[in-house]
Amino acid sequence: MTEKNGPAGGTGLPASIEAAWGLRARPVKGPKPGLSLERIVDAAVAVAASDGLGGVSMGRVAKDLGVSTMSLYRYVAAKDELYVLMQEAAMGPPPPLPALEEGAGWREALSQWAWAQRRVYHASLWMLRIPIAGPPASPNSVAWWEQGLQALDGAGLDAGEAISVILLVSGFVRNEALLMGDLDAAVESRGVSAEEVMDGYARTLGRLVDPVRHPALSRMMEIEGMWTADEPDHEFTFGLERVLDGVDVLIRSRA
Repeated sequence: MTEKNGPAGGTGLPASIEAAWGLRARPVKGPKPGLSLERIVDAAVAVAASDGLGGVSMGRVAKDLGVSTMSLYRYVAAKDELYVLMQEAAMGPPPPLPALEEGAGWREALSQWAWAQRRVYHASLWMLRIPIAGPPASPNSVAWWEQGLQALDGAGLDAGEAISVILLVSGFVRNEALLMGDLDAAVESRGVSAEEVMDGYARTLGRLVDPVRHPALSRMMEIEGMWTADEPDHEFTFGLERVLDGVDVLIRSRA
């Protein structure tokens, strides 16, 4: 993973990773008493929570902290670095998985791991807008990967297969959270309920769908209740179970 500010210090690591792991020397004194990397990250997270990731800038964060923009650069070299630290703060360490402690098996453990990730994403949807620049390398992201791999211990997969499974499950979680977050935002912006949105969609399809050109959709339109809004977690539950079904087939083939 490379960043605009490049490797820093003598570790050869990107500056953001050095900062996340606490490997970078902090300024002995700053332009304003009390300014710290933690305060800068907290202020940036607060901006993202209120205005989205697009609202985060060094100037905005400095203004909210009551300091000059240049003073931030003593702690954070670039906005890309700040993004990494914001994500690290919002992700936090993974919570304990009861299935791991109880020896419930890989499927239950991996399911709990996926649900825990989903809760984190839905609490800070702005994280999903941060560009992925490489594999996880910050402390909390590494801890999440470690826990996911622990969930697969004893499943009979080799190292490459286990990593691919973690990528598959985490990718599904990320995509679902992004999709549902965007849909929820769209519904909220219209000031109507999810049921009203689905009713409007059904009416629109009813006017546009041609039984000859769209026979499958036409048959669905005739099913009563087909376009009623599902329970909030239905799509995630359904999709995750199908993903885990596929992983189960792989594990059984290795047994």
